[in-house]
Amino acid sequence: MTPAEPLVVTISHRLGRVEAKRRIESGLGAIRGKIARYVKEMDYRWDGYRLDFRVSAMMQTITGQIEVYEEFVKVELRLPRLLHLLGKRIADRIERRGAALLEAPKRTA
Repeated sequence: MTPAEPLVVTISHRLGRVEAKRRIESGLGAIRGKIARYVKEMDYRWDGYRLDFRVSAMMQTITGQIEVYEEFVKVELRLPRLLHLLGKRIADRIERRGAALLEAPKRTA
């Protein structure tokens, strides 16, 4: 059986690379808290501007990476076949939450 194609989501931003990485780092804590009861294991490691991660939940393992660029963030997930069936819904959720996390701060007058 061949592995399924990775799921790739690209999220544009105007924060610059350093600020986008900082927001992702701070968002990881919130994400970890929200999914803790569903997740058996969540490991991640930064290598420069690339975050490699592995999440195990409900006897399924998701691996992937987040690459932070100056004007966009690329999220690549390798899903088990069972979860690949939900790929569109997963991609939509990543795109919405990622865009909210990377939204430029509102300017106040």
